[in-house]
Amino acid sequence: MLNLKLIREQSSQIQELLQRRNPEGYDIQPILDLDQKQREIETQRSQLSARGNEIGKTIGQKIRTGSDPKGSEIAALKEEGNSIKAQLGELEPQEKDLKTQIESLLLQLPNLPDESTPVGKDETENVEVRRWGEEYIPENDKILPHWEIGEKLGILEFKRAVKVAQSRFVNLIGAGAALERALINFMLDKQIEAGYTEIMPPVLVNTDSLTGTSQLPKFSEESFKCSDDDLWLTPTAEVPLTNLYRGEILEASQLPIHHCAYTPCFRREAGSYGKDTRGLIRLHQFNKVELVKLVHPDNSEAEHQALVKNAEAILQALKLPYRVIELCTGDLGFGAAKCYDLEVWLPSSETYREISSCSNFRDFQARRANIRFKEAGKKGTKYVHTLNGSGLAVGRTMAAILENYQLPNGTVQIPEVLQPYLKREFL
Repeated sequence: MLNLKLIREQSSQIQELLQRRNPEGYDIQPILDLDQKQREIETQRSQLSARGNEIGKTIGQKIRTGSDPKGSEIAALKEEGNSIKAQLGELEPQEKDLKTQIESLLLQLPNLPDESTPVGKDETENVEVRRWGEEYIPENDKILPHWEIGEKLGILEFKRAVKVAQSRFVNLIGAGAALERALINFMLDKQIEAGYTEIMPPVLVNTDSLTGTSQLPKFSEESFKCSDDDLWLTPTAEVPLTNLYRGEILEASQLPIHHCAYTPCFRREAGSYGKDTRGLIRLHQFNKVELVKLVHPDNSEAEHQALVKNAEAILQALKLPYRVIELCTGDLGFGAAKCYDLEVWLPSSETYREISSCSNFRDFQARRANIRFKEAGKKGTKYVHTLNGSGLAVGRTMAAILENYQLPNGTVQIPEVLQPYLKREFL
C-alpha cells in the first residue's frame, strides 16, 4: 500500500511514477479528493469535540461558583452541548466511510517502481542482465518436449489427472514422483545452507493474509476460495511466510529474517487460456520452494541482490542454462518496486522460460500487513522491507531437466547433485 501522506504531499511525482507502469491506468485524484473531504470533516469534528469539552468544563465551573444548575445560562450551555453531540454523531460515520473509501482505492494502486527500474511498456522492453551456462545447452537436435519424454518414460500422466480433477493437473508416477521430492529436498537443503530458516506453513490462508501481500483485492479471480470459510488455497508460500509477522512490531535486532518453505501452490491462471496448455509450465496445482525476507530498509537492495544469487545457485548446481532479466516498469508485478526474473533454457522450444521472480516490495506489503520494527534508543517505528523469490518452481525445474538432460537413446540423465537423493543415474 502506498503512503497516503506521500500521495498528498508529492502527488505529481507519485502520478508520474505510476504512469511509468501504465500511462492511462492509474489516477490518484479521486484519493486526493476524498482525503481532502476526510481531513475537512476531521478538522470540523476536532473543533466540535474541543468546544464540547470546553462546555462541559464551563458548566462544572459555573455550578461550583453558584450558578443555578436549572437556570437559563446552564440550560443554554447544555443545549449547545447536545447540539454538538448530534453533529458529532453525524460526522463520525461520514469520516469513517470516507476512510473506508480511501483505503479501498489505495488497495487498488500498485507499488511505485524503483527509480532504477527500466522504463518500458511491456515484456518486450525488459533488460537482459546476464546469462549463465551456455556451455551446458545440449547439442542434441531431436529433443522431445518434456511432456512427451515424460509420458514415454511413464513418469508423467495427464489424462487420468483430468478424470480426477480437470485439465492442467498432472499425476507424477514412480521416478517422476521421486524426482519431484528430490528437487524439493535439494532446494530446501541448499537454501537452509545459505542461511534461511525452513518453515512448514498452512496452505490455507485467510483474506487478511492475501490482502497483506497484495494478492487481494486485485487478483481474487486468480485464487481458489473455500466457499464456506474465510480461507483460500495459497497461491505461493510468500503469503503465509510474510503474514507470520502481520500486525507485529519487531526489534531491529531481529532483522533480517530469512525464511524458506516448500508448499503446494494453487492458481486459476485466469486470462491464460490457450497458453502452455501442455506439460508442467502452467498448472493449477504445482510445488514451489519460496524464499522470503524481512529486512531493514537500509539493507534492502543488498538483500535483493543476495536473494537473486540464492535462486541462481539452484540452477547452477543443476547445471541448467539460464538468464537473468530485469523487468521494466510495464511488466513489473503489482506489488514489486524492482524485480529480476530467472529464465531457464528449454531446448525443445529453443527459448528461455521464467522459473523464478525475485522481487523487492520495499515497504508496500509491510504497510498493508502492518509489519514494523523499532530501533533501540530511538522513538517511533518504521516499516520493514519485504522481499521474495522462488527458489525454485519445482515443476518447471523438472521440465528443464527432462529436456536439457535428455539423451539420444530416449533416457534422461539425472543431474549429479540429485543422484544421492534418487540413488540412480538415469530415468
